[in-house]
Amino acid sequence: MSNVDFLIKNVSLPDGKVADIGITDGVISSVGKGSKDQATNSIDGSGCVALPGLVDLHTHLREPGREDAETVLSGSRAGVKGGFTAVSAMANTSPVADTAGVVEQVYRLGQEAGLLDVFPIGAVTQGLKGEALSEIGAMADSVAGVRVFSDDGNCVSDPLVMRRALEYIKKFDGVIAQHAQDPRMTVGSQMNEGEISARLGLKGWPAVAEEAIIARDVLLADHVKSRLHICHLTTAGGVEIIRWAKARGINVTAEVTPHHLLLTDDLASSYDPVYKVNPPLRTEADVMALREALADGTIDIVATDHAPHPTEAKECEWQEAAFGMLGLETALSIVQKTMVDTGLISWQQVAERMSYAPARIGRYEQQGQPLVEGSAANIVVMNPTQMWTVDRDLVLSKSSNTPYHGQQLPGVIMHTFFKGKHVLNNGVVAQNGAK
Repeated sequence: MSNVDFLIKNVSLPDGKVADIGITDGVISSVGKGSKDQATNSIDGSGCVALPGLVDLHTHLREPGREDAETVLSGSRAGVKGGFTAVSAMANTSPVADTAGVVEQVYRLGQEAGLLDVFPIGAVTQGLKGEALSEIGAMADSVAGVRVFSDDGNCVSDPLVMRRALEYIKKFDGVIAQHAQDPRMTVGSQMNEGEISARLGLKGWPAVAEEAIIARDVLLADHVKSRLHICHLTTAGGVEIIRWAKARGINVTAEVTPHHLLLTDDLASSYDPVYKVNPPLRTEADVMALREALADGTIDIVATDHAPHPTEAKECEWQEAAFGMLGLETALSIVQKTMVDTGLISWQQVAERMSYAPARIGRYEQQGQPLVEGSAANIVVMNPTQMWTVDRDLVLSKSSNTPYHGQQLPGVIMHTFFKGKHVLNNGVVAQNGAK
């Protein structure tokens, strides 16, 4: 018998076994049934599932430059509420995160918040313009230790620039995360191209604009033997290209967002800009293909593409509205609703797709570790049988553009531990840096 800082009692592990989890000095000190440990703090995990802390490979935190929409601190709070212990801050800030100075600023803001790991993503090209490469090497060598690079929001559409980027990041085992969108085929596009866009009179965003870039880039990655990651995959055709590439042994990974696992383009019929997102919501057939691909491992991970916007950017005419929707606080519930409760994947597979795999892709040490003795105590405890109602006025993000307002979702996140710190206690987020 020993003393532990925290003891989570009678909680189900990802494999379904019930155990007690002891936490001491920031690490998991014991995992077993009927623990005799003496705990300073004890939590009853009966009926709950414990998962390794979730890792998001695709988060827009907006700081620096758009603090009216989100800050590193507010985004960290939203992440903790959603069960995340690591998020990846996208580069489309102002100024753009294309230098060591900017990524180090974002990294330090994350450290100051102290609620989860904030890993900055560096821009592939200067100013996200798709022309000259950014300071990739300097960002990799910086305090932030950047390993993921993306112009997300923009596609690296020039094949020569993309090839050079893929070659460059091989030096330090980096990865290029591509926003697959041929810009010439999507000028002025407002939603998925199809029957509904034609009926609504909104310019369509064709599936082939995504698929053509994916096909080109998996061939480039194969040619230079480098790592490629495809952001927010949305089409059945894109799934087939990724499946083909993996069968050939090409080093490509892919992500899907929670909203593309659930929502379809028919929601645009409401003309409510909360459903305007890039890439757009696709058809029911695409949604089913994405679910199947996530289940069979063709799609490696779930990533939120959390994209906060101030009210005035979303509560306006569809054509003028910004693209994007919130994702951090609802991601696990949407995955439970679409994938677990439908029998497509198990909680063990949720751990793989929302923790282990994204940490591997990002090369994030101390994240994505199994719940075993000696691992960093990054843990989320959630009650899968409890329902909750999404309220945009209660989200912890600075923005309120959630597409799920008023919906009942399964799975209430009760506790989040970050490196042993109890950062979410019965749904309440601790002050930054709290123990």
